[in-house]
Amino acid sequence: MSEQQATGDGSVAKTVGPGRLYGVGLGPGDPSLMTVRAVQVIARADVIAYHSARHGRSIARSIAAEHLRADHIEEALVYPVTTESTDHPGGYRGALDEFYESAAARLAAHLDAGRTVAVISEGDPLFYGSYQHMHKRLAHRYPTEVIPGVTSISAAAARLGKPLAEADEVLTILPGTLPEEELTARLASTDTAVVMKLGRTFPTVRRAMERSGRLPEAHYVERATMPGERTQKLTDIDAETVPYFSVTVVPSRIADLPPATTASPGSGEPAAASGEPAEAPASPEDTAQPAASPDGRGEVVVVGTGPAGPLWLTPESRGALAAAEDLVGYTTYLDRVPPRPGQRRHASDNKVESERAELALDLARRGRRVAVVSGGDPGIFAMATAVLEVASQDPYRAIPVRVLPGVTAANAAAARAGAPLGHDYAVISLSDRLKPWEVIAERLHAAASADLALALYNPGSRSRTWQVGKARELLLEHRAPDTPVILARDIGGPEESVRTVHLADLDPLQVDMRTLLIVGSSQTQAVRRDDGTEIVWTPRRYPEK
Repeated sequence: MSEQQATGDGSVAKTVGPGRLYGVGLGPGDPSLMTVRAVQVIARADVIAYHSARHGRSIARSIAAEHLRADHIEEALVYPVTTESTDHPGGYRGALDEFYESAAARLAAHLDAGRTVAVISEGDPLFYGSYQHMHKRLAHRYPTEVIPGVTSISAAAARLGKPLAEADEVLTILPGTLPEEELTARLASTDTAVVMKLGRTFPTVRRAMERSGRLPEAHYVERATMPGERTQKLTDIDAETVPYFSVTVVPSRIADLPPATTASPGSGEPAAASGEPAEAPASPEDTAQPAASPDGRGEVVVVGTGPAGPLWLTPESRGALAAAEDLVGYTTYLDRVPPRPGQRRHASDNKVESERAELALDLARRGRRVAVVSGGDPGIFAMATAVLEVASQDPYRAIPVRVLPGVTAANAAAARAGAPLGHDYAVISLSDRLKPWEVIAERLHAAASADLALALYNPGSRSRTWQVGKARELLLEHRAPDTPVILARDIGGPEESVRTVHLADLDPLQVDMRTLLIVGSSQTQAVRRDDGTEIVWTPRRYPEK
């Protein structure tokens, strides 16, 4: 395919055939930040196209102005609407789609005539750039090259003098036009963030920053590298003064954290499916005295990590783990949390809940932000109770304590099997370490006689081997022998297995501490589907007597 070509002496030789399309990134605003390649392409182009609002002023044109020639053909692509309403029958989106089609047709006419067209765009052409709408409509039809440019994100970080991301940190880029709940969730779950497209969205963005706990870290950058540039803490910004060309930056946390130290881990048996303390010897807690948090905002957050790894973490929990200066927890659960520079990890055996809670509260009393790591949901047979019990005593009553929910072992196991907990159900721990077996037996009788489906936590361990058999005997007094029982082991982990057996065939030897049992009600169904998989479900409608 023929096109314009540069010759050895730098001139441009015309050949017959379609012209070439260029998407040219101009950088964040300062003309000196344009790349050499961008300047070359503009100099050789026949047509310079740029987008603008109806007022006709184009930031892209102003950046490239000194490189425009008198004989350049200029195509001003003027948006019919920006933020205002429209009477277009297709609404706002319909008006813009029609405009993009019309603009692409105008450029196609130049390209068909053999002219080289450079569509100039501030920042980078394919990063929230107007050029991308032309690219989607034209790049498959004409020879095309995209010239990358310095983004406003890079310019903002440079102006602040703060790293965007370091080591294994994750940078998230968000448009301020997202709903507030979505912004809040994403800000809470990421390490560092940049929020674009402020202007009218600023009040929403600020609330999302505050709700996610990121507001103290957030910075504001307006017109980076342009005349009128402004950088401040986000908390100091008046919403009425915020233009569209501004961003909010939550920079790297690593530079502000104290040096990393790691407590000596304890040793215990594999994590229980439920989060109940495993029966293993205790290890001493770390007794080092860390410095207080620079802002003095000590608190304890009890975080549920779900039944396994990062896929089960909620955004809120992920954010709390990232923001913590100290992590406290059972070694196996702490191992699920990636190490972060500057964080201290206080690992221990799984039988010392009260000691862990007291350590966490002592750290918070000295101004540290502490996350107590718990498997599953921290409020179900796990660490929330232990922390709240100690926090209700002197001298810890004034320390802020929050509990963040996690995916429970029962819900995770039920989802893998189908929907066995689709109707009323009871959750009972079979461990008699913290309550007598007589109480467990009474509760099993009561729940079974009420025809509730059952989620049975902590069914057995190396030192508790008889409870499953006894529970089976009690349940058979109220349930048919063919009642479906789900054995869910290591859900979400590398050794995950889900099996369904009849209650009469439940073998205690097939149950260990990493197994959770779900026993169906009289209405629970186990169905073999055409693909060979078996699903278990309990109907929501209960038959009338």
